[in-house]
Amino acid sequence: MQGSTSTAKAGLTTNTLILAVAAFLTLLGNGSFIASTLRVYPPTADNLLPLLSLFIVFGGVTVLLFGAVCFRRATKPVLILFLLLSSLAAYFMDSYGIIISDDMLRNVAHTNTAEALELFNVKMLLYIGLLGVLPALAVARVPLRWRGWRSESIARLKLFGMTIALIVSGVFLFSSFYASFAREHKDLRQRANPSYFIHSTIKFAGQQMASVSTAPITTVGADAMINASDVTRELVIMVVGETARADRFSLNGYLRDTNPQLRKKNVISFPNFWACGTSTAASVPCMFLLDGASKSTKSINHEENLLDVLQRSGVNVLWRDNNSDSKGVAGRVEFQDFKSPKLNPMCAPECRDEGMLAGLQEYIDLHPRGDILIVLHQMGNHGPAYYRRYPPAFEKFKPVCQSSDLSQCSREEIGNAYDNAILYTDHFLGKAIELLQRNDHGFETALFYVSDHGESLGEKGLYLHGLPKSIAPDTQLNVPAIMWFGRNFHAVTSPELRLKSTKRFTHDNIFHTLLGFFEVESASYRPDMDILNNAKPRKRE
Repeated sequence: MQGSTSTAKAGLTTNTLILAVAAFLTLLGNGSFIASTLRVYPPTADNLLPLLSLFIVFGGVTVLLFGAVCFRRATKPVLILFLLLSSLAAYFMDSYGIIISDDMLRNVAHTNTAEALELFNVKMLLYIGLLGVLPALAVARVPLRWRGWRSESIARLKLFGMTIALIVSGVFLFSSFYASFAREHKDLRQRANPSYFIHSTIKFAGQQMASVSTAPITTVGADAMINASDVTRELVIMVVGETARADRFSLNGYLRDTNPQLRKKNVISFPNFWACGTSTAASVPCMFLLDGASKSTKSINHEENLLDVLQRSGVNVLWRDNNSDSKGVAGRVEFQDFKSPKLNPMCAPECRDEGMLAGLQEYIDLHPRGDILIVLHQMGNHGPAYYRRYPPAFEKFKPVCQSSDLSQCSREEIGNAYDNAILYTDHFLGKAIELLQRNDHGFETALFYVSDHGESLGEKGLYLHGLPKSIAPDTQLNVPAIMWFGRNFHAVTSPELRLKSTKRFTHDNIFHTLLGFFEVESASYRPDMDILNNAKPRKRE
């Protein structure tokens, strides 16, 4: 491999190599951007030239980006890195319709090895090979001609000047087209490869640096307390679902019976419930923060969350996780990892959500005083390998997609596998309710289930999740939410709660609703945000 520059006259100049790589990525690494743009602006006699200008402009932006970081010996390594990363970005955007945003990168950073391995398939290897490895090898082997710092600097300035002039001329000549493009189609710009993922990477890196702080954590609900007159103990299981859609719950009108167990349990479903984010890394933290939807994910490292407030009030808090982790939410409460056979007795080899129920009765018995909150973080419907999320006995809907490469499956097969995973979640929630029912004699028992975000299953060519919230479809934001109350929890018989169940609620309601569950008094508690407010009568004296 010829990795060094040459002073000989033979070989390409650095600028020529930059132009070649930029042209390659613009034409071959931007399938999602080109296809999405042509769907919005079909080629016609009127917009053919504006479209050509648009692709030249985005190619010019790539030239400017490369030109800013490629100098002498760094040129080849930088271009090779961009080719490899761009091939990965192209695969995920082309295959799943996702956007490489800062939230998506945060999700990637929190992905464990097992989840990452599920994504590997032949199609991904072909993308990496054809769009990444082969052109990278070509870049590595091509000889570069070095003309000295003075000549190279002048040439680079000329390249910048001509590229900027080309971009400005295109925007000026077709200003009305670009005005429409800029105002109405932000999602198209976000599919530009590699410019947008570079922007997202810089943004994500800045957020990570800002999150590293030695400043003390801001106290939330410092005055939180449970009134001494409240002598009845609460036992609540909060289930944090994964990648479930509200419209795939038969409780919400879905024609398939995906909730046979919950239907028998007299649960209350909230079909108009909305997530604060479209990825686990974003949604799980904001679910537990006070006004979390308006805060960045780094806030979880800088201020207390709902679990801290409840624990300070005297509630025994336990977090059990069968997902990647708690995303920082359970950093100051008891945490148990059920993603391995060490604790989870139901791993063969996939560790099942139902395994998180093992030993819970012992935990309850070992805490004879105070209320108890148990948070169970599901693996749920984590994709794309939906067929792995449930035991064989729950494969009711067939045929199923048995591949993580969703392009190899029909929409029906993908939907069947997804629905089977919902069916298993229904079973798991039913078992959790049965555990609570066995403890009705000593507690006011309740279950609260809410998914972290939804999922796209091929609608409009989109798969998985993680699109920026501003452009995400309802399928990624409208999540199922379920409540169940034991015989001693008076809200279960309240008709007001069922009447208000169709109202719009969001993840921001969780903070105040759980404070209401445990009757915590605090200035941070807002009754109007408590779903149970006006639906739970005062306790009998």
